[in-house]
Amino acid sequence: MDAVPSATLLARLRETVGAAHVLTGDGETRRFRKGYRRGDGPVLAVVRPGTLPELWRVLQAVVAAGRIVIMQAANTGLTGGPPPDGDGYDREIVLVSTLRIAGIQVIDEGRQVVCLPGATLDALEKALAPFGREPHSVIGSSCIGASVLGGICNNSGGALVRRGPAYTQLALFAQLGEDGALRLVNHLGIALGDTPEQILARLEAGAYTAADIVHDPSLAASARDYDRRVRDVDAPTPARYNADPARLHEASGSAGRLCVFAVRLDTFPKEDARVFYIGTNDPHDLTGVRRHLLTAFERLPVSGEYIHRDAFDIGAKYGKDTFLLIEKFGTGRVPQAFAIKSRVDGWFERIGLRGATDRALQALMALLPNHLPRFMLEWRNRYEHHLLLKVSARDADATREYLQRFFADKPGEFYECDAEEGRKAFLHRFAVASAAVRYRETHRSTVEDIVPLDIALRRNDRDWVETLPPDLDAAMVAKLYYGHFFCHVFHQDYIVKKGSDPLAIEHRLWRLLDARGAEYPAEHNVGHLYHAKPALAAFYRALDPTNSFNPGIGRTSKKRNWGECGGCGGS
Repeated sequence: MDAVPSATLLARLRETVGAAHVLTGDGETRRFRKGYRRGDGPVLAVVRPGTLPELWRVLQAVVAAGRIVIMQAANTGLTGGPPPDGDGYDREIVLVSTLRIAGIQVIDEGRQVVCLPGATLDALEKALAPFGREPHSVIGSSCIGASVLGGICNNSGGALVRRGPAYTQLALFAQLGEDGALRLVNHLGIALGDTPEQILARLEAGAYTAADIVHDPSLAASARDYDRRVRDVDAPTPARYNADPARLHEASGSAGRLCVFAVRLDTFPKEDARVFYIGTNDPHDLTGVRRHLLTAFERLPVSGEYIHRDAFDIGAKYGKDTFLLIEKFGTGRVPQAFAIKSRVDGWFERIGLRGATDRALQALMALLPNHLPRFMLEWRNRYEHHLLLKVSARDADATREYLQRFFADKPGEFYECDAEEGRKAFLHRFAVASAAVRYRETHRSTVEDIVPLDIALRRNDRDWVETLPPDLDAAMVAKLYYGHFFCHVFHQDYIVKKGSDPLAIEHRLWRLLDARGAEYPAEHNVGHLYHAKPALAAFYRALDPTNSFNPGIGRTSKKRNWGECGGCGGS
Protein backbone atom coordinates (compact mmCIF):
# COMPACT_ATOMS: atom_id res chain seq x y z
CA MET A 1 0.00 0.00 0.00
CA ASP A 2 2.84 2.39 0.79
CA ALA A 3 4.13 1.95 -2.77
CA VAL A 4 1.82 4.80 -3.82
CA PRO A 5 4.15 7.82 -4.04
CA SER A 6 3.18 10.94 -2.13
CA ALA A 7 3.09 12.96 -5.34
CA THR A 8 0.62 10.49 -6.87
CA LEU A 9 -1.65 10.69 -3.83
CA LEU A 10 -1.53 14.49 -3.78
CA ALA A 11 -2.40 14.61 -7.48
CA ARG A 12 -5.44 12.42 -6.90
CA LEU A 13 -6.56 14.54 -3.96
CA ARG A 14 -6.26 17.70 -6.05
CA GLU A 15 -8.35 16.08 -8.78
CA THR A 16 -11.00 15.22 -6.18
CA VAL A 17 -11.41 18.51 -4.32
CA GLY A 18 -9.53 21.06 -6.44
CA ALA A 19 -5.95 22.24 -6.02
CA ALA A 20 -7.00 25.21 -3.88
CA HIS A 21 -8.27 22.85 -1.21
CA VAL A 22 -5.16 20.68 -0.86
CA LEU A 23 -2.76 22.55 1.42
CA THR A 24 0.83 21.46 1.88
CA GLY A 25 2.99 24.40 2.99
CA ASP A 26 3.76 25.00 6.67
CA GLY A 27 2.09 28.39 6.62
CA GLU A 28 -1.05 27.09 4.91
CA THR A 29 -1.44 24.09 7.21
CA ARG A 30 -0.58 25.74 10.53
CA ARG A 31 -4.12 26.56 11.67
CA PHE A 32 -5.14 22.92 11.08
CA ARG A 33 -2.12 21.03 12.43
CA LYS A 34 -1.57 23.22 15.51
CA GLY A 35 -4.10 22.70 18.30
CA TYR A 36 -6.02 25.34 20.21
CA ARG A 37 -4.23 24.51 23.48
CA ARG A 38 -1.78 21.77 22.54
CA GLY A 39 -0.72 19.52 19.68
CA ASP A 40 1.28 19.98 16.51
CA GLY A 41 2.94 17.72 14.01
CA PRO A 42 3.84 17.25 10.34
CA VAL A 43 1.23 16.35 7.72
CA LEU A 44 1.54 15.39 4.09
CA ALA A 45 -1.43 17.62 3.34
CA VAL A 46 -4.57 19.23 4.68
CA VAL A 47 -7.50 18.39 2.40
CA ARG A 48 -10.75 20.39 2.48
CA PRO A 49 -13.56 18.54 0.66
CA GLY A 50 -16.66 20.57 -0.11
CA THR A 51 -19.29 17.82 -0.36
CA LEU A 52 -20.04 14.48 1.26
CA PRO A 53 -19.25 12.54 -1.96
CA GLU A 54 -15.92 14.39 -2.17
CA LEU A 55 -15.18 13.39 1.42
CA TRP A 56 -15.89 9.74 0.57
CA ARG A 57 -13.54 9.87 -2.44
CA VAL A 58 -10.82 11.52 -0.35
CA LEU A 59 -11.08 8.71 2.20
CA GLN A 60 -10.91 6.10 -0.54
CA ALA A 61 -7.76 7.66 -1.96
CA VAL A 62 -5.98 8.01 1.37
CA VAL A 63 -6.90 4.52 2.56
CA ALA A 64 -5.85 2.97 -0.77
CA ALA A 65 -2.50 4.73 -0.44
CA GLY A 66 -1.95 3.34 3.07
CA ARG A 67 -1.73 6.72 4.78
CA ILE A 68 -3.15 7.88 8.10
CA VAL A 69 -6.40 9.85 8.17
CA ILE A 70 -7.01 12.49 10.84
CA MET A 71 -10.51 13.91 10.68
CA GLN A 72 -10.93 17.47 11.89
CA ALA A 73 -13.72 20.02 12.06
CA ALA A 74 -13.22 23.24 14.04
CA ASN A 75 -9.92 22.22 15.73
CA THR A 76 -11.14 23.52 19.08
CA GLY A 77 -10.18 20.47 21.16
CA LEU A 78 -8.55 21.27 24.49
CA THR A 79 -6.60 18.02 24.93
CA GLY A 80 -4.80 17.90 21.58
CA GLY A 81 -7.20 15.53 19.83
CA PRO A 82 -7.80 17.26 16.46
CA PRO A 83 -4.18 17.86 15.31
CA PRO A 84 -1.28 15.41 14.93
CA ASP A 85 0.84 14.69 17.99
CA GLY A 86 4.47 15.22 17.07
CA ASP A 87 6.45 12.41 15.47
CA GLY A 88 6.31 8.67 16.03
CA TYR A 89 3.82 7.83 13.29
CA ASP A 90 4.89 5.11 10.83
CA ARG A 91 2.92 6.55 7.91
CA GLU A 92 2.34 9.98 6.45
CA ILE A 93 -0.73 11.87 7.68
CA VAL A 94 -3.48 13.38 5.60
CA LEU A 95 -5.54 15.73 7.73
CA VAL A 96 -9.09 16.05 6.39
CA SER A 97 -10.86 19.26 7.38
CA THR A 98 -14.65 19.11 7.08
CA LEU A 99 -15.45 22.78 7.72
CA ARG A 100 -16.72 23.32 4.17
CA ILE A 101 -19.43 20.65 4.61
CA ALA A 102 -21.62 22.58 7.00
CA GLY A 103 -25.19 21.45 6.32
CA ILE A 104 -27.94 21.40 8.96
CA GLN A 105 -31.31 19.78 8.24
CA VAL A 106 -34.17 20.37 10.68
CA ILE A 107 -36.62 17.47 10.81
CA ASP A 108 -39.71 16.47 12.78
CA GLU A 109 -40.87 20.09 13.19
CA GLY A 110 -37.62 21.04 14.90
CA ARG A 111 -37.60 18.23 17.44
CA GLN A 112 -34.57 16.66 15.74
CA VAL A 113 -31.79 17.72 13.40
CA VAL A 114 -29.40 16.04 10.98
CA CYS A 115 -25.98 17.67 11.08
CA LEU A 116 -23.19 17.25 8.53
CA PRO A 117 -19.51 17.24 9.53
CA GLY A 118 -18.79 20.98 9.43
CA ALA A 119 -21.95 22.16 11.19
CA THR A 120 -21.13 24.32 14.21
CA LEU A 121 -23.04 24.70 17.44
CA ASP A 122 -23.40 28.40 16.76
CA ALA A 123 -25.01 27.75 13.37
CA LEU A 124 -27.25 25.06 14.85
CA GLU A 125 -28.42 27.39 17.60
CA LYS A 126 -29.42 29.94 14.96
CA ALA A 127 -31.14 27.33 12.78
CA LEU A 128 -33.27 26.16 15.71
CA ALA A 129 -34.22 29.62 17.00
CA PRO A 130 -37.32 29.95 14.75
CA PHE A 131 -38.62 26.69 16.23
CA GLY A 132 -38.11 27.81 19.83
CA ARG A 133 -35.60 25.00 20.28
CA GLU A 134 -31.93 24.70 21.27
CA PRO A 135 -29.07 22.25 20.62
CA HIS A 136 -27.36 20.18 23.28
CA SER A 137 -24.80 22.91 24.04
CA VAL A 138 -25.02 26.68 23.95
CA ILE A 139 -22.58 29.54 24.66
CA GLY A 140 -19.65 27.44 25.97
CA SER A 141 -18.23 25.45 23.07
CA SER A 142 -20.18 27.52 20.56
CA CYS A 143 -18.07 30.52 21.56
CA ILE A 144 -15.06 29.13 19.74
CA GLY A 145 -16.97 27.62 16.83
CA ALA A 146 -16.96 24.01 17.99
CA SER A 147 -18.61 21.52 15.65
CA VAL A 148 -21.67 19.46 16.43
CA LEU A 149 -20.01 16.23 15.29
CA GLY A 150 -16.93 17.00 17.36
CA GLY A 151 -19.14 17.07 20.43
CA ILE A 152 -20.66 13.70 19.60
CA CYS A 153 -17.35 12.06 18.74
CA ASN A 154 -15.87 13.25 22.02
CA ASN A 155 -18.92 12.78 24.29
CA SER A 156 -18.61 16.45 25.13
CA GLY A 157 -20.46 17.69 28.17
CA GLY A 158 -21.50 21.30 28.42
CA ALA A 159 -23.03 23.64 30.94
CA LEU A 160 -26.68 22.67 30.65
CA VAL A 161 -27.54 20.46 33.61
CA ARG A 162 -30.51 18.67 32.08
CA ARG A 163 -28.81 17.44 28.89
CA GLY A 164 -25.80 15.43 29.94
CA PRO A 165 -23.07 14.43 27.50
CA ALA A 166 -23.52 14.76 23.74
CA TYR A 167 -24.71 11.35 22.55
CA THR A 168 -26.57 9.62 19.75
CA GLN A 169 -27.06 6.14 18.38
CA LEU A 170 -28.12 7.53 14.99
CA ALA A 171 -25.21 8.22 12.66
CA LEU A 172 -23.84 7.75 9.15
CA PHE A 173 -20.16 6.87 9.09
CA ALA A 174 -17.32 5.24 7.19
CA GLN A 175 -15.38 2.47 8.88
CA LEU A 176 -12.16 0.77 7.85
CA GLY A 177 -12.38 -2.96 8.52
CA GLU A 178 -9.69 -5.41 9.50
CA ASP A 179 -9.63 -6.55 5.86
CA GLY A 180 -8.63 -3.05 4.77
CA ALA A 181 -12.00 -2.35 3.12
CA LEU A 182 -13.69 1.00 3.64
CA ARG A 183 -17.43 0.68 4.23
CA LEU A 184 -20.20 3.24 4.60
CA VAL A 185 -22.58 2.38 7.46
CA ASN A 186 -26.01 4.02 7.49
CA HIS A 187 -27.39 3.92 11.01
CA LEU A 188 -28.99 7.34 10.64
CA GLY A 189 -32.50 5.94 10.59
CA ILE A 190 -33.20 7.54 7.21
CA ALA A 191 -33.64 5.54 3.99
CA LEU A 192 -31.24 7.11 1.47
CA GLY A 193 -30.43 4.41 -1.07
CA ASP A 194 -27.95 1.58 -1.46
CA THR A 195 -24.57 2.78 -2.76
CA PRO A 196 -22.28 5.18 -0.87
CA GLU A 197 -22.41 7.81 -3.64
CA GLN A 198 -26.22 7.65 -3.77
CA ILE A 199 -26.63 7.77 0.01
CA LEU A 200 -24.27 10.69 0.43
CA ALA A 201 -25.63 12.73 -2.47
CA ARG A 202 -29.24 12.30 -1.33
CA LEU A 203 -28.40 13.15 2.24
CA GLU A 204 -26.52 16.31 1.35
CA ALA A 205 -29.35 17.45 -0.91
CA GLY A 206 -31.95 16.65 1.73
CA ALA A 207 -33.64 14.44 -0.88
CA TYR A 208 -35.72 12.40 1.52
CA THR A 209 -39.22 12.69 2.94
CA ALA A 210 -40.80 12.21 6.34
CA ALA A 211 -41.77 8.72 5.22
CA ASP A 212 -38.07 7.85 4.83
CA ILE A 213 -37.37 8.70 8.48
CA VAL A 214 -37.67 5.87 11.00
CA HIS A 215 -38.60 6.83 14.56
CA ASP A 216 -37.42 3.93 16.69
CA PRO A 217 -37.94 4.67 20.41
CA SER A 218 -35.26 2.14 21.32
CA LEU A 219 -32.58 4.27 19.64
CA ALA A 220 -31.49 7.38 21.51
CA ALA A 221 -30.55 10.70 19.92
CA SER A 222 -29.55 12.25 23.27
CA ALA A 223 -28.55 11.14 26.77
CA ARG A 224 -32.13 10.56 27.85
CA ASP A 225 -31.36 9.16 31.30
CA TYR A 226 -29.14 12.00 32.50
CA ASP A 227 -31.87 13.68 34.56
CA ARG A 228 -32.02 10.61 36.78
CA ARG A 229 -28.24 10.24 37.01
CA VAL A 230 -27.47 13.82 38.00
CA ARG A 231 -30.22 13.86 40.63
CA ASP A 232 -28.65 10.89 42.42
CA VAL A 233 -26.47 13.06 44.66
CA ASP A 234 -25.57 10.18 46.97
CA ALA A 235 -24.08 7.96 44.27
CA PRO A 236 -20.36 7.19 44.78
CA THR A 237 -19.60 7.61 41.07
CA PRO A 238 -19.47 10.59 38.67
CA ALA A 239 -22.53 11.64 36.69
CA ARG A 240 -20.65 11.77 33.39
CA TYR A 241 -17.16 11.15 32.06
CA ASN A 242 -15.65 10.35 28.69
CA ALA A 243 -14.77 6.70 29.28
CA ASP A 244 -18.22 5.75 30.55
CA PRO A 245 -19.00 2.52 28.63
CA ALA A 246 -22.70 3.47 28.59
CA ARG A 247 -21.83 6.45 26.35
CA LEU A 248 -19.63 4.65 23.81
CA HIS A 249 -21.61 3.70 20.73
CA GLU A 250 -20.29 3.86 17.15
CA ALA A 251 -19.89 7.60 16.44
CA SER A 252 -20.48 8.61 20.05
CA GLY A 253 -17.11 8.72 21.76
CA SER A 254 -15.30 7.57 18.62
CA ALA A 255 -12.67 10.36 18.80
CA GLY A 256 -11.88 10.23 15.09
CA ARG A 257 -11.66 6.44 14.85
CA LEU A 258 -14.46 6.62 12.28
CA CYS A 259 -15.21 9.16 9.58
CA VAL A 260 -18.62 10.49 10.60
CA PHE A 261 -20.68 11.97 7.75
CA ALA A 262 -23.78 12.90 9.71
CA VAL A 263 -25.49 12.53 13.07
CA ARG A 264 -29.14 12.78 14.02
CA LEU A 265 -29.84 14.50 17.31
CA ASP A 266 -32.63 15.57 19.60
CA THR A 267 -33.21 19.26 20.23
CA PHE A 268 -34.59 20.89 23.36
CA PRO A 269 -37.22 23.53 24.17
CA LYS A 270 -35.80 26.99 24.72
CA GLU A 271 -36.91 28.46 28.04
CA ASP A 272 -37.01 31.89 29.60
CA ALA A 273 -34.54 31.85 32.46
CA ARG A 274 -33.37 33.89 35.44
CA VAL A 275 -29.83 34.16 36.82
CA PHE A 276 -28.85 34.25 40.50
CA TYR A 277 -25.21 35.04 41.34
CA ILE A 278 -24.11 33.40 44.61
CA GLY A 279 -21.00 34.25 46.61
CA THR A 280 -19.56 32.57 49.70
CA ASN A 281 -16.32 31.89 51.52
CA ASP A 282 -17.52 28.49 52.68
CA PRO A 283 -17.66 25.92 49.84
CA HIS A 284 -20.06 23.79 51.89
CA ASP A 285 -22.69 26.46 51.25
CA LEU A 286 -22.51 25.67 47.54
CA THR A 287 -22.70 21.96 48.31
CA GLY A 288 -25.94 22.54 50.19
CA VAL A 289 -27.42 24.57 47.33
CA ARG A 290 -26.42 21.92 44.80
CA ARG A 291 -27.89 19.00 46.71
CA HIS A 292 -31.17 20.79 47.42
CA LEU A 293 -31.80 22.07 43.90
CA LEU A 294 -30.98 18.69 42.35
CA THR A 295 -33.32 16.77 44.63
CA ALA A 296 -36.14 19.02 45.83
CA PHE A 297 -37.27 20.83 42.68
CA GLU A 298 -39.51 19.36 40.00
CA ARG A 299 -37.31 20.83 37.25
CA LEU A 300 -33.53 20.77 37.30
CA PRO A 301 -31.66 24.08 37.11
CA VAL A 302 -30.76 25.16 33.59
CA SER A 303 -27.08 25.54 34.53
CA GLY A 304 -24.84 26.12 37.51
CA GLU A 305 -21.33 27.38 36.79
CA TYR A 306 -18.61 27.64 39.41
CA ILE A 307 -15.72 30.12 39.38
CA HIS A 308 -13.00 30.41 42.00
CA ARG A 309 -11.77 33.94 42.75
CA ASP A 310 -8.34 33.27 41.20
CA ALA A 311 -9.97 32.08 37.97
CA PHE A 312 -12.24 35.13 38.10
CA ASP A 313 -9.21 37.44 38.28
CA ILE A 314 -7.19 35.82 35.51
CA GLY A 315 -10.29 35.53 33.33
CA ALA A 316 -11.13 39.20 33.84
CA LYS A 317 -7.66 40.27 32.66
CA TYR A 318 -6.61 37.61 30.15
CA GLY A 319 -10.03 36.64 28.78
CA LYS A 320 -11.17 40.21 28.26
CA ASP A 321 -10.67 40.24 24.49
CA THR A 322 -12.67 37.00 24.13
CA PHE A 323 -15.46 38.52 26.22
CA LEU A 324 -15.55 41.73 24.18
CA LEU A 325 -15.30 39.93 20.84
CA ILE A 326 -18.34 37.79 21.63
CA GLU A 327 -20.27 40.66 23.18
CA LYS A 328 -19.75 43.02 20.25
CA PHE A 329 -19.80 40.61 17.30
CA GLY A 330 -21.44 37.39 18.50
CA THR A 331 -20.13 33.84 18.63
CA GLY A 332 -20.32 33.49 14.84
CA ARG A 333 -17.30 35.75 14.36
CA VAL A 334 -15.04 33.94 16.82
CA PRO A 335 -13.82 31.13 14.50
CA GLN A 336 -12.83 33.70 11.88
CA ALA A 337 -10.98 35.73 14.50
CA PHE A 338 -9.13 32.62 15.70
CA ALA A 339 -8.18 31.75 12.11
CA ILE A 340 -6.79 35.24 11.50
CA LYS A 341 -4.88 35.15 14.77
CA SER A 342 -3.40 31.77 13.85
CA ARG A 343 -2.09 33.13 10.56
CA VAL A 344 -0.60 36.21 12.24
CA ASP A 345 0.95 34.06 14.98
CA GLY A 346 2.55 31.95 12.26
CA TRP A 347 4.15 34.98 10.64
CA PHE A 348 5.62 36.16 13.93
CA GLU A 349 6.84 32.68 14.90
CA ARG A 350 8.78 32.39 11.65
CA ILE A 351 10.86 35.40 12.71
CA GLY A 352 11.25 34.20 16.29
CA LEU A 353 8.56 36.35 17.94
CA ARG A 354 6.29 33.80 19.56
CA GLY A 355 3.44 35.35 21.55
CA ALA A 356 3.69 38.78 19.89
CA THR A 357 0.00 38.82 19.01
CA ASP A 358 -1.03 37.87 22.54
CA ARG A 359 1.16 40.56 24.08
CA ALA A 360 -0.25 43.16 21.69
CA LEU A 361 -3.82 42.17 22.48
CA GLN A 362 -3.15 42.31 26.20
CA ALA A 363 -1.63 45.79 25.89
CA LEU A 364 -4.73 46.92 24.01
CA MET A 365 -7.10 45.38 26.57
CA ALA A 366 -5.32 47.24 29.37
CA LEU A 367 -6.34 50.53 27.74
CA LEU A 368 -10.04 49.66 27.65
CA PRO A 369 -12.44 50.27 30.55
CA ASN A 370 -13.75 47.57 32.85
CA HIS A 371 -16.14 45.22 31.06
CA LEU A 372 -17.81 43.45 34.01
CA PRO A 373 -20.90 44.55 35.95
CA ARG A 374 -20.17 46.41 39.18
CA PHE A 375 -21.85 43.82 41.39
CA MET A 376 -19.49 41.10 40.08
CA LEU A 377 -16.46 43.12 41.14
CA GLU A 378 -18.03 43.66 44.57
CA TRP A 379 -18.75 39.92 44.90
CA ARG A 380 -15.18 39.18 43.81
CA ASN A 381 -13.83 41.31 46.67
CA ARG A 382 -16.13 39.72 49.24
CA TYR A 383 -16.13 36.07 48.26
CA GLU A 384 -13.71 33.34 47.21
CA HIS A 385 -16.30 31.00 45.67
CA HIS A 386 -18.81 32.08 43.03
CA LEU A 387 -21.78 30.15 41.61
CA LEU A 388 -23.75 31.34 38.59
CA LEU A 389 -27.17 29.74 38.90
CA LYS A 390 -29.59 29.83 35.96
CA VAL A 391 -33.10 28.46 36.48
CA SER A 392 -36.30 28.36 34.49
CA ALA A 393 -38.39 31.53 34.86
CA ARG A 394 -41.11 29.24 36.22
CA ASP A 395 -38.82 28.34 39.12
CA ALA A 396 -37.44 31.81 39.83
CA ASP A 397 -39.79 32.63 42.73
CA ALA A 398 -39.23 29.29 44.44
CA THR A 399 -35.46 29.58 43.94
CA ARG A 400 -35.40 33.10 45.37
CA GLU A 401 -37.39 32.01 48.42
CA TYR A 402 -35.10 29.02 48.96
CA LEU A 403 -31.92 31.11 48.71
CA GLN A 404 -33.33 33.70 51.12
CA ARG A 405 -34.00 30.97 53.70
CA PHE A 406 -30.68 29.22 53.07
CA PHE A 407 -28.50 32.31 53.47
CA ALA A 408 -30.53 33.83 56.32
CA ASP A 409 -28.05 32.46 58.87
CA LYS A 410 -24.94 32.22 56.67
CA PRO A 411 -22.36 34.86 55.68
CA GLY A 412 -22.75 34.14 51.97
CA GLU A 413 -25.35 35.91 49.85
CA PHE A 414 -26.95 35.99 46.42
CA TYR A 415 -27.74 38.64 43.84
CA GLU A 416 -30.57 38.41 41.34
CA CYS A 417 -29.28 39.55 37.94
CA ASP A 418 -31.18 41.39 35.30
CA ALA A 419 -30.97 39.98 31.78
CA GLU A 420 -27.87 41.99 30.84
CA GLU A 421 -26.02 41.21 34.05
CA GLY A 422 -26.82 37.51 33.78
CA ARG A 423 -25.61 37.38 30.19
CA LYS A 424 -22.33 39.07 31.10
CA ALA A 425 -21.80 36.84 34.13
CA PHE A 426 -22.03 33.69 32.02
CA LEU A 427 -19.95 35.20 29.24
CA HIS A 428 -17.21 35.95 31.76
CA ARG A 429 -17.34 32.35 32.97
CA PHE A 430 -16.67 31.08 29.46
CA ALA A 431 -13.97 33.68 28.80
CA VAL A 432 -12.11 32.16 31.78
CA ALA A 433 -11.57 28.99 29.72
CA SER A 434 -9.19 30.77 27.32
CA ALA A 435 -7.41 32.85 29.94
CA ALA A 436 -4.74 30.34 30.96
CA VAL A 437 -3.48 30.07 27.37
CA ARG A 438 -3.18 33.85 27.10
CA TYR A 439 -1.43 34.02 30.47
CA ARG A 440 1.13 31.45 29.32
CA GLU A 441 1.84 33.23 26.05
CA THR A 442 2.39 36.59 27.76
CA HIS A 443 4.52 35.20 30.63
CA ARG A 444 6.91 32.86 28.86
CA SER A 445 9.80 33.97 31.08
CA THR A 446 8.07 32.72 34.23
CA VAL A 447 5.73 30.00 32.95
CA GLU A 448 6.88 26.56 31.83
CA ASP A 449 3.49 25.40 30.53
CA ILE A 450 -0.12 24.68 31.44
CA VAL A 451 -1.40 21.38 32.80
CA PRO A 452 -5.14 21.47 31.92
CA LEU A 453 -7.32 18.83 33.52
CA ASP A 454 -11.05 18.30 33.35
CA ILE A 455 -12.33 15.99 36.03
CA ALA A 456 -15.57 14.43 37.18
CA LEU A 457 -15.95 14.06 40.92
CA ARG A 458 -18.24 11.54 42.55
CA ARG A 459 -21.82 12.74 42.86
CA ASN A 460 -21.71 12.31 46.64
CA ASP A 461 -18.51 14.30 47.18
CA ARG A 462 -19.06 17.08 49.70
CA ASP A 463 -15.40 18.09 50.02
CA TRP A 464 -14.85 19.11 46.42
CA VAL A 465 -12.28 21.88 46.93
CA GLU A 466 -8.79 20.65 46.12
CA THR A 467 -5.87 21.15 48.52
CA LEU A 468 -2.50 20.29 46.99
CA PRO A 469 0.57 19.11 48.91
CA PRO A 470 2.73 22.16 49.73
CA ASP A 471 5.62 21.21 47.44
CA LEU A 472 3.26 20.66 44.50
CA ASP A 473 1.41 23.88 45.20
CA ALA A 474 4.75 25.73 45.26
CA ALA A 475 5.41 24.62 41.66
CA MET A 476 2.38 26.60 40.42
CA VAL A 477 2.21 30.20 39.32
CA ALA A 478 -1.57 30.01 39.55
CA LYS A 479 -4.42 27.51 39.64
CA LEU A 480 -7.70 28.14 37.83
CA TYR A 481 -10.72 26.24 39.14
CA TYR A 482 -14.04 26.55 37.32
CA GLY A 483 -16.65 24.22 35.90
CA HIS A 484 -20.12 22.73 35.75
CA PHE A 485 -20.92 22.55 39.42
CA PHE A 486 -24.21 20.64 39.46
CA CYS A 487 -22.70 17.87 37.31
CA HIS A 488 -19.58 17.97 39.56
CA VAL A 489 -17.41 18.45 36.48
CA PHE A 490 -14.48 20.81 37.04
CA HIS A 491 -11.88 22.35 34.78
CA GLN A 492 -8.58 22.81 36.57
CA ASP A 493 -5.84 24.71 34.75
CA TYR A 494 -2.49 24.60 36.50
CA ILE A 495 -0.02 27.28 35.32
CA VAL A 496 3.37 25.75 36.06
CA LYS A 497 6.43 27.76 37.11
CA LYS A 498 9.42 27.99 34.82
CA GLY A 499 11.86 25.17 35.47
CA SER A 500 9.29 22.73 36.83
CA ASP A 501 8.40 19.53 34.99
CA PRO A 502 4.78 19.73 33.72
CA LEU A 503 4.65 16.03 32.85
CA ALA A 504 5.78 14.93 36.31
CA ILE A 505 3.29 17.38 37.86
CA GLU A 506 0.52 16.05 35.66
CA HIS A 507 1.21 12.48 36.75
CA ARG A 508 1.20 13.49 40.41
CA LEU A 509 -2.13 15.23 39.92
CA TRP A 510 -3.54 12.10 38.32
CA ARG A 511 -2.55 10.04 41.35
CA LEU A 512 -4.25 12.53 43.66
CA LEU A 513 -7.41 12.35 41.56
CA ASP A 514 -7.31 8.56 41.58
CA ALA A 515 -7.20 8.64 45.37
CA ARG A 516 -10.32 10.83 45.36
CA GLY A 517 -12.25 8.44 43.13
CA ALA A 518 -12.47 11.00 40.31
CA GLU A 519 -12.77 10.17 36.64
CA TYR A 520 -10.84 12.10 34.02
CA PRO A 521 -11.21 13.41 31.46
CA ALA A 522 -14.80 14.38 32.11
CA GLU A 523 -15.90 16.00 28.86
CA HIS A 524 -12.96 17.01 26.64
CA ASN A 525 -11.95 13.42 25.84
CA VAL A 526 -8.51 11.91 26.12
CA GLY A 527 -6.91 13.56 23.11
CA HIS A 528 -3.15 13.15 23.35
CA LEU A 529 -3.10 14.31 26.98
CA TYR A 530 -4.66 11.38 28.86
CA HIS A 531 -4.24 7.61 28.70
CA ALA A 532 -7.34 5.87 27.39
CA LYS A 533 -8.49 3.44 30.03
CA PRO A 534 -8.74 -0.21 28.94
CA ALA A 535 -12.45 -0.15 28.02
CA LEU A 536 -12.04 3.01 25.97
CA ALA A 537 -8.89 1.70 24.24
CA ALA A 538 -10.72 -1.53 23.41
CA PHE A 539 -13.58 0.53 21.93
CA TYR A 540 -11.11 2.41 19.73
CA ARG A 541 -9.50 -0.83 18.58
CA ALA A 542 -12.86 -2.37 17.69
CA LEU A 543 -13.80 0.70 15.65
CA ASP A 544 -10.43 0.91 13.87
CA PRO A 545 -8.68 -2.47 13.76
CA THR A 546 -5.93 -1.32 11.34
CA ASN A 547 -5.19 1.81 13.42
CA SER A 548 -5.45 4.12 10.43
CA PHE A 549 -7.86 6.76 11.75
CA ASN A 550 -6.36 9.18 14.28
CA PRO A 551 -3.85 6.71 15.74
CA GLY A 552 -2.22 7.60 19.04
CA ILE A 553 -5.36 9.07 20.61
CA GLY A 554 -5.43 8.24 24.31
CA ARG A 555 -1.67 7.60 24.17
CA THR A 556 -2.29 4.36 22.33
CA SER A 557 -0.10 3.04 19.54
CA LYS A 558 0.61 5.17 16.47
CA LYS A 559 1.69 2.10 14.48
CA ARG A 560 -0.14 0.24 11.73
CA ASN A 561 -2.33 -2.60 13.06
CA TRP A 562 -1.70 -1.41 16.62
CA GLY A 563 1.92 -2.51 16.59
CA GLU A 564 3.85 -2.00 19.82
CA CYS A 565 0.55 -1.46 21.55
CA GLY A 566 1.62 -2.61 24.97
CA GLY A 567 -1.94 -3.28 26.05
CA CYS A 568 -3.40 -0.16 24.44
CA GLY A 569 -4.84 1.23 27.62
CA GLY A 570 -3.95 3.17 30.71
CA SER A 571 -4.78 2.33 34.27
